[in-house]
This record gives sequence, C-alpha cells and structure tokens, in this order.
Amino acid sequence: MTRTHYALYLLAAWLLAACSTRPKADYILTNATVYTADSLNTKAQAFAVKEGHFVAVGTTDAVTQAYSSDSIIDLKDQPVYPGFYDPHAHFLGLGQMLDQADLVGATSYAEVVTRLKTYQQQHPDALWIIGRGWDQNDWPATDSPVRGFPTNKQLDEAFPNIPVALTRIDGHAILANTKALRLARVTGGTVLAGGDVILASGQPTGVLVDNAMQVVKRVIPQPDEAAKTRMLQNAEAMCLKLGLTTVSDAGLNRDDIDLVEKLHATGKLRIRDYAMISLGEPNLDYYLKRGPYQTDRLTVRSFKLYADGALGSRGACLRRPYTDQPTTSGLLLLAPAELDRVIGLIAKSGFQANTHCIGDSANHLILGLYGKYLNNKNNRRWRIEHAQVVSPEDVWLFGRYSVIPSVQPTHATSDMYWAEKRLGPSRVKGAYAFNDLMKQNKLIAFGSDFPVEYVNPLFGFHAAVARQDAKNFPKGGFQPENAVSRQDALAAMTRWAAYSCFEDHMRGSIATGKQADFVILDRDIMTVPNEQLRATQVRQTWIGGQRLYAAK
Repeated sequence: MTRTHYALYLLAAWLLAACSTRPKADYILTNATVYTADSLNTKAQAFAVKEGHFVAVGTTDAVTQAYSSDSIIDLKDQPVYPGFYDPHAHFLGLGQMLDQADLVGATSYAEVVTRLKTYQQQHPDALWIIGRGWDQNDWPATDSPVRGFPTNKQLDEAFPNIPVALTRIDGHAILANTKALRLARVTGGTVLAGGDVILASGQPTGVLVDNAMQVVKRVIPQPDEAAKTRMLQNAEAMCLKLGLTTVSDAGLNRDDIDLVEKLHATGKLRIRDYAMISLGEPNLDYYLKRGPYQTDRLTVRSFKLYADGALGSRGACLRRPYTDQPTTSGLLLLAPAELDRVIGLIAKSGFQANTHCIGDSANHLILGLYGKYLNNKNNRRWRIEHAQVVSPEDVWLFGRYSVIPSVQPTHATSDMYWAEKRLGPSRVKGAYAFNDLMKQNKLIAFGSDFPVEYVNPLFGFHAAVARQDAKNFPKGGFQPENAVSRQDALAAMTRWAAYSCFEDHMRGSIATGKQADFVILDRDIMTVPNEQLRATQVRQTWIGGQRLYAAK
C-alpha cells in the first residue's frame, strides 16, 4: 500500500468512525429557508427530527455534522415555517358546515334560494334543510326590509313543507321558515334574555338573533357520533391542506371534547386541538372539579364566554346606539352579574377565561371584570376574543391586566365595507386596531374564526400586513396605521398563538426540543409582494414529525 493510499484509508476510517458516533435522526431537512419564529426571528437552513421532535436546528453543515440519517431531504431553498396555529376557530363547526348548504358569497336572497334548491336535490332524504353563510350586507337593500334583515317570505314560498334553518355567516342569527318556527313554537310573544326575535306587524319574520337562536336549534336533529367523526375528519383534511397544525374549538361541550380525545387516541384524528369549554352549569361543575389537562394533541384549560353578539347582525353591544340604527345599542348575552359570577369561579381555578367581545361596551365591561380578579400583571393568559371595537381609553387595560387580544385579521377586511355605517367615522377608528392592541403586551394572537371567515391562515396574514381584501382593495389599506409587520404577523399565527394556548413550551417555533410541526410553502411569505400572499400554496404539512399532507 502506498503512502497516499494509506492516508486515504485512514481518512475513510476516520470518517466512518465519525459517522458511527453521531446520533441518528429520523430525517434531516437541508438547504431550506427556515423561519424559526423564535424570539430573535432567527433564520436557519436545516433541522433534524427524531421521535417527533426537533433535535438540531442551524446551518446545513452544522446539522449534518451533529446528526446522521438515512433520510436527508434537500429542500432546494424552499421556505419552511412553524406549523400554523388558529387560536380561535370552530373546528367542529367547520365540519358541520361542510355537511350543510354553503351560502357564503351569495349576493342576493334569490341566489340563496337557488343554492338551497340545489342542496335539496342532492339530499332528497334530508328531514331539514340546514345552511350557513348568508350575509344581508352583500345583498340589495330591498332583500332586507325589516330592521335591515330579510324575512322568511321567499323561504316559505320555495319550501313550504320542509323546515329550513339558515345560520348567518357570523353565527349570531338564524333565518328560519314558518315550518321551522312552528316546530320550535316561536310566536310573536317569544322573548329571550340576550336574544331578539325580529317581528313585523307583531309576527316573527323568521330572523332570530343571538340567544333567540337556541329555540330553533333545540329542535334541529343532531348528528350522531359517526356523523360527527366524519365531520371532524373532513375539517381536518381541509385544515391540513392549508398548513394548519393546531386549531381551536371556541366552545365545545363535554361530549364533543371527549370525542376529539377519543379520535386522537385511536389515530383517527391527527391535528392538534385547543378546546375551549362552552359555558354552562354542567360544564362548569365537571371541569372545575377535574381541572385543566393537556395531552400530546389536546389542550383543555379554558372556558369560552360570550359577552355580546356580532356587529353584522347589530348584536354587538355598543356604548352608544348604532349609527345606522339609533334605536338599538346591541345586546349583552349574559347579565353583568352573571358574567361576574362565572369569571369569579374561573379566577379561583387554573382555567383561562376567553370571552367573546365585539362591541366597545362589551370590551369595557369584560376588561373591568377581568381587572377585578387579575389585579395587575400576571401569567393567567386570559383572553378577549375578537376585541373588535375598543374605546381608546380602554386599550391600555390589556397591558395592565396582561389580557391577550385574540383577533381575526380578515374580520377587518370583511367588515370594512360597512363598519363605518354601523359605528360612524369616529368610533370606527377604535375598531380592528391590531397594532395598537399588540403594543400593550408586545404580543397578539391571530386566528380566523372559521367558518365565519375562510379557513386559510395566509388570508389572515395578508389582511394583517396589507389591510386589504383579496382584490387588494383599498389602495393603501383599510386604517393602515394598524397594520403589523410580517415578522409580527408570523409570530401571531405561530409562537404567540401557542403562548395564548399555554402551548409555547411544546410548539409554535422551530427550536430544539419542540414538537416537529412545520409547513413548507411554494413561496416566501416574508419577502413576496403583498398581492401574491393569498396565492401562496402549501406544499407539505407535518405534525409531530409525520407528513400528513403533500400537494400533488
């Protein structure tokens, strides 16, 4: 053997020995553009994954020198991000909506009726016609003749013999035909606290707002466990395709929480779920005794409260009457004393309080009640969901009491066409104020509220940074002073969202020791022009180190 051959032999032996001493990863992703979303906004090139966790993050050279693997995937500069979070959505509600008549985007009452007829033809054995997504703000004014709402006249003409119940896009009003109202025994004398039965000449028009909806909901046939399982799996498939690795369920009863946990345990559901417990005495009694708990895929440590309704249906509770309907200031869904009582119970537990507040009066009330029990800075991570219209003098209270604003950026771009009509030019400036709210605790959580809004988290990313709709309207953005940077928007839908769910120690950023939840996109959302953001496609979605979606 020559000296040169001997030297090469020694080098090969050394390399083999070095490889054998390196720990082995399940796989290594290299040559990527990795946005870790950590507190320093670090970028990396590669990471190694073992047993569902990130075990090394850094440059391609550093990671491959630290770990070996039989599976090394060269991503060729593709952008990678932590798995997207939606900290406020209705996951089961999405599955239910996928089973119903889709009314989203209908531009007239006539179009709604046409879609319902098509749905009935496709489901000839249905006992009820159930739909969701109508929005009278998108219709001609003549289609909404009573207090800005439609009546059920057209439904009765088209469907006289089958009950029809159609939920408004925001989930805070139902339009029901006469057949459904009779089954629910709704009359001109039906009165419910925190709800409104819209009347004309003393008779129900078919529109029931907020708590009044429950009268009709109680008589609608409910899906069984097999149907709910199918709905959850359909919702999961849609979410995975759009890069979501953790979703929320903003209001579930015990049976549904147990079903999600069962499906996780049997591997029939893989997406992570942050479940907020619906308020109610049975749920309060059971969960306050049991206490918060967290599995690998499910977190149960919050209660969902409702202070008021929605702006689009004029159920949001305002401090002054609506500009376009001065006879009303909206609704509180629970009396202040009852809200105080349940918040006090939650304060004595380890649970988080997450309260739906749209109007400035509701936000003012809940911030005051939170302050009563939180006193000052804290780590309870109580949230106000939506925080949609906040009086300027109340904004600082988010910081004083460490209250997290959990907002939905696409609400701003969906509502901007008519929000000023509801609120007036002065009050609207305190609406959808994401940047102002973020400054109070130096964080904010971005969700979608799907199926109220579309599921795609990148639509919310675009709405937050550009303050524009899908057609890039308006030029310069809607109230652009409250746009946020791309770095902050990414944090709000990853690390900060995880923080708002008490899961930041487990995931939310690409970091050693955290669960390997990540997405690969077809373009870099941190650098492409605003007008390209909504066209971004997900190439792959990974949860716990497993690839659960890959684009064809």
